[in-house]
Amino acid sequence: MKKVFVGVVIFMFAVLLFSVSVKAENTIIGTWKTISDEGADKGKAKSHVEIFEKNGAYFAKVTKLLLKPQDTLCDKCEGDLKNKPVVGMIFLQDMKKTGSVDEEFGDEYAGGTIMDPDNGKTYKCKMWVKGDVLTSRGYIGFLYRTQQWFRVK
Repeated sequence: MKKVFVGVVIFMFAVLLFSVSVKAENTIIGTWKTISDEGADKGKAKSHVEIFEKNGAYFAKVTKLLLKPQDTLCDKCEGDLKNKPVVGMIFLQDMKKTGSVDEEFGDEYAGGTIMDPDNGKTYKCKMWVKGDVLTSRGYIGFLYRTQQWFRVK
């Protein structure tokens, strides 16, 4: 009887540990590889970005460019970001986890903005994360553009 009890306890612990580690993989926090979704570089790995949490909201900055020199400046950006280095630039701001889960895309984050350094435009943003895939969608009105990013391990 004692062996059965110990076996059940070990099994329950393993299930709990596995479920915690699977849930941790659905976090938006981490380093992600972005993929170009248009132009001559369509389908190519474009950059690495780091998503981090600050005061309950999520932000992202470019940590590495994969198709351009590391000292590339944002010549199409406006305001304070005009002609600033793309590497280190915070381009995603004020995202919050909504608590909604999309069956296909995963846990939803919304309420923030995303800026495209290639054209300098800022869009309303929604993101979903499921495992090692993050789906990013920028909106202007009812028009949108979607990209998939992949977790860097």
